[in-house]
Amino acid sequence: MRFVWTGDIVGQGWGISPDFDGLAIFRAMRERRPDFFLCSGDTVYADGPLTESVVLPDGRTWRNLVTPEKSKVAETLAEYRGQFAYNLLDEHLRAFAAEVPQINQWDDHEVVNNWYPGEILTDERYGEKRVDVFVLDMRTYKDPNDGNTYADRNRGLLGRAQREWLIRELRASRATWKVIANDLPIGVVVPDGADAQEGVAQGDHGAPAGRELEFAEVLRASHRAGVTGLVFLTADVHYTAAHHYDPARAAVRDFSPFWEFVSGPAHAGAFGPNAVDGTFGPKAVFVHAPPRANTSPAEGFQHFGEVTIDGPSAALTVHLRDRSGASLWTTTLPAPSRR
Repeated sequence: MRFVWTGDIVGQGWGISPDFDGLAIFRAMRERRPDFFLCSGDTVYADGPLTESVVLPDGRTWRNLVTPEKSKVAETLAEYRGQFAYNLLDEHLRAFAAEVPQINQWDDHEVVNNWYPGEILTDERYGEKRVDVFVLDMRTYKDPNDGNTYADRNRGLLGRAQREWLIRELRASRATWKVIANDLPIGVVVPDGADAQEGVAQGDHGAPAGRELEFAEVLRASHRAGVTGLVFLTADVHYTAAHHYDPARAAVRDFSPFWEFVSGPAHAGAFGPNAVDGTFGPKAVFVHAPPRANTSPAEGFQHFGEVTIDGPSAALTVHLRDRSGASLWTTTLPAPSRR
């Protein structure tokens, strides 16, 4: 079995540019002949209008294909549909979609940056100030972005019903590998302004607090039930990385070591790397990030990941690849022994 994943498509003002071969990363992913594609969120940027041209740092000009729907923030049904229709103007994405089954998560930019339920928009670009979207991911039950240091186990990203479902299904699974698609990374600090956090971590390397409490519960319950083969796949932060989590390095000990692989963006501004939070003992084994914020797709730093599971051995191999499909880093995880 082989599948690919990435996230963050047509963001930060970088649209389809024929001069730079459009969304060429989809051609590279298609050439890997995957069984399916997992998109880890930000399938579109409904809050990210495009301009016709952007001057690059080296003096070249990036020219965007622009449609009426992509020239403003999306507020109407037609404008939201236009976000998805725009991406399909690219020949590489169309060819990819014609051949490869997809599993798509939503993150925030399908609505607005760092969205959470009940948020009141203060952005003057919007005439409509309240947005409600109900999806089964790390947005639907997400609490407001604040300092993320509370001790309340009833708050978080997943919500009690989804958290209990995840624990129950992980315990019941007989699969060798349990791949968890989390559109927000676990140990990467993702600020939302000066005093609030967008993600799970908050940069406090001590005992779990805030949204970390949910994941401490999931990891603890899985460990005590003897669940093996957990692998987390994510995007969101617009660079690629391999993080290994180990209780020997962590502030909390009651979990089994696991990997989290980050890949993206597919076609958006590149950022990072972000700080990591030591609560669950992450080690950044590999990082490929740009030299400055919002680096354009013309300068590289666009990424997708590939997972291959070998039939006879059940070993899982991960490649972190660039826009051309070249492998930047790889590792093979042997099949875990069952307890």
